[in-house]
Amino acid sequence: QVPLVESGGGSVQPGGSLRLSCVASTSIFSIYTMGWDRQAPGKEREMVALITRDGNTKYEDSVKGRFTISRDNMKNMVYLQMNSLKPEDTAVYYCRNYGMNTWGKGTQVTVSS
Repeated sequence: QVPLVESGGGSVQPGGSLRLSCVASTSIFSIYTMGWDRQAPGKEREMVALITRDGNTKYEDSVKGRFTISRDNMKNMVYLQMNSLKPEDTAVYYCRNYGMNTWGKGTQVTVSS
């Protein structure tokens, strides 16, 4: 009902960086907790990071200190800055709206030599 569209995925070598972006088409974007999930081949989808409307954040342990989630409520955007990428970060990354329980279609992130 309210689309989420991710972008910014790609292929990088270990230690590299990517910045994912997500735009939400809703007039009340600012009230929602937003986040990023990911799903690697053969694995279940897992939570990576989330950010509340007040800017409080939570991270999956393996990405803590390497990834940073942020939001721009004026632009209805949420971002995931990914640094020091590892091969195990390879997955499809999905933008998530916790309030409406919706996900985008995902963007591929591949980390390899």
